Amino acid sequence: MYKTYNTPMKIVSTTNARKSISALINRVRDSGETFGIGRRDAIDAILIPFPREYRKEVSDITNINAYSRSFDFLENELDLYSESDLKERYG
Repeated sequence: MYKTYNTPMKIVSTTNARKSISALINRVRDSGETFGIGRRDAIDAILIPFPREYRKEVSDITNINAYSRSFDFLENELDLYSESDLKERYG
């Protein structure tokens, strides 16, 4: 089992993923689990939950990063920068 930051991720072989893709999708959708799919202990793809919201004016990767549960593990982390620090630097 790999750890992506603080989130454990199960690795599934491509053969097993093909056989049980429906069950994997249901687990991802229902519980937010993340699965790595690959061969010989190397991850080739990741199955993650689809974003809760989707904005057409930004890219797919931005939607995934901003609106999915990909970064929920940071929820309890301390903020390193204040809002004024960010406004000062990035306007």
